[in-house]
Amino acid sequence: MNVELSVQSKTISVKVIDDEEYEKNKTFFLEIGEPRLVEMSEKKALLLNELGGFTITEECDDKQPLTSKEEEERRIAELGRPILGEHTKLEVIIEESYEFKSTVDKLIKKTNLALVVGTNSWREQFIEAITVSAGEDDDDDECGEEKLPSCFDYVMHFLTVFWKVLFAFVPPTEYWNGWACFIVSILMIGLLTAFIGDLASHFGCTIGLKDSVTAVVFVALGTSVPDTFASKVAATQDQYADASIGNVTGSNAVNVFLGIGVAWSIAAIYHAANGEQFKVSPGTLAFSVTLFTIFAFINVGVLLYRRRPEIGGELGGPRTAKLLTSCLFVLLWLLYIFFSSLEAYCHIKGF
Repeated sequence: MNVELSVQSKTISVKVIDDEEYEKNKTFFLEIGEPRLVEMSEKKALLLNELGGFTITEECDDKQPLTSKEEEERRIAELGRPILGEHTKLEVIIEESYEFKSTVDKLIKKTNLALVVGTNSWREQFIEAITVSAGEDDDDDECGEEKLPSCFDYVMHFLTVFWKVLFAFVPPTEYWNGWACFIVSILMIGLLTAFIGDLASHFGCTIGLKDSVTAVVFVALGTSVPDTFASKVAATQDQYADASIGNVTGSNAVNVFLGIGVAWSIAAIYHAANGEQFKVSPGTLAFSVTLFTIFAFINVGVLLYRRRPEIGGELGGPRTAKLLTSCLFVLLWLLYIFFSSLEAYCHIKGF
């Protein structure tokens, strides 16, 4: 007796209708029933019933009763029929697309472009700067109820009111097609950067810190905090780690090549115009850059190692891997500050 198993696997196609609307995670189940033998005529009827235009009717059981031999043969034949395995129920989860959600949210907000790009007048900017507003809450927005400011909102407002009023001086984007906003923003960033550098230098002088230590601790920390939050937002909203890590390298590239390059060029041109020779003492720069390069290679090695299948990528992964990576990177930063400070105060010999 030749037995032919023509079908060893079967693919079940489930049609999912895209209604082009954002929805949260959806789940449904697929459950396999007990296998049964289907005659060819009945199989065709089931197929036609799925396609439509055909209705299965109950058949009259006019067959003769089976003999004992036929019943035994049928029993033996049923022993070889397919049986259900251990897993007969499958849960299908359709995950929401965070990128699509972000895009939809932006499109919805852009229905009133002034709310996204900026206010319509300077007067509105100053009113918003001095007005205490409630924090954003999606649940309250859905209910349509106006939310009153909480105690935390008042505390945060009084802590940040100076910066709100300061940034309110930036022109709205309506003027000069946004060029006025761009130019004033660049000038304000440069002005604040100069203030931060001078204040950090005076602070270090007051408490007895050298400028090199103040630069690698306070100035660097103050200028890197915005980049840290920008990388965090990019990591949570983007599907991949490119935007988050690329933001760090891009920011450092601007600081090194553009920041130092422009300042160096202006100083060199000024001294050349006055017939003077432009000299800059390297100080502890060689030691700090070498130490930074060594730690950077360690960081890159860790990121490359995290691409292994058991971790899954540069960001995220198992909780243990995330905590160990975070602790290692913070430790490298603390070691960089520690060794740079020791070298600046001549406790260790640099080069």
